[in-house]
Amino acid sequence: MTKDTKGGNKPRVKNGSRETYRKGPVMLRGAQIPTRTTDARLLDRRGDTDWLHADPWRVLRIQSEFVEGFGALAEVGPAISLFGSARTPAGDPNYVLAEQIGAGLADSGYAVITGGGPGIMEAANKGAREAGGISVGLGIELPHEQGMNDYVDLGVNFRYFFARKTMFLKYSDGFVIMPGGMGTLDELFEAVTLVQTQKVPSFPIALVGSQFWGGLVDWLRDTLVQAATIDADDVALLRVVDTAEDAVDFVVDAARTMRANGLTRTPDRSEWTAE
Repeated sequence: MTKDTKGGNKPRVKNGSRETYRKGPVMLRGAQIPTRTTDARLLDRRGDTDWLHADPWRVLRIQSEFVEGFGALAEVGPAISLFGSARTPAGDPNYVLAEQIGAGLADSGYAVITGGGPGIMEAANKGAREAGGISVGLGIELPHEQGMNDYVDLGVNFRYFFARKTMFLKYSDGFVIMPGGMGTLDELFEAVTLVQTQKVPSFPIALVGSQFWGGLVDWLRDTLVQAATIDADDVALLRVVDTAEDAVDFVVDAARTMRANGLTRTPDRSEWTAE
């Protein structure tokens, strides 16, 4: 160890003609060698607070979100996530449909996980709660605060989208996708991509509303499959339904089959495709 001009001890060692500095697992030489040790900088109370917004501190916040999310959701039990527009007003047919699906999933023994906001999310949480099920909301920090809807019994708020998405994917046995906008499409294709690449089990994905989703499925089949950018089997990951009963029956039956197979085997997706 050598002494620097500011009084800090520097862990320097000679390596041939060049001086080497060890900073945990990192090796530094030449101009990269700092003037003070890490603990000296930690204990220095001088300077500004920019470190609160620096990447190392951000990593700790990200870590805390995963820890809090895992801790909150680990004992929820079997769950189905439902996505859809935050802009759908109460009384809208899709709001009513989401409420019925939430109730049906709760009656089938599944917790219902949503983004915790208004609109379709609120409807599904309401249906699950009023049916006596577990109503979960995973909120996200947005420029225009939405807040957690009143029907969420277990809520977790996130700063980072990727941490929030991990919770949806880790703790869901299936997905119900209601009509929605960019966020809903993002969540849909995130799930489809992870199933397609076998990062997660081949859980069921129900698209509710043939009038809304039919054109998208046709485009996938007629354009992407024809262009050979996806396989025809990839389209079979999606089941289009129109009623709450069909949505619940499909995701629950497929999710139970998946769990019976140990969450590892990939079911024959051709059985999930509507004729």
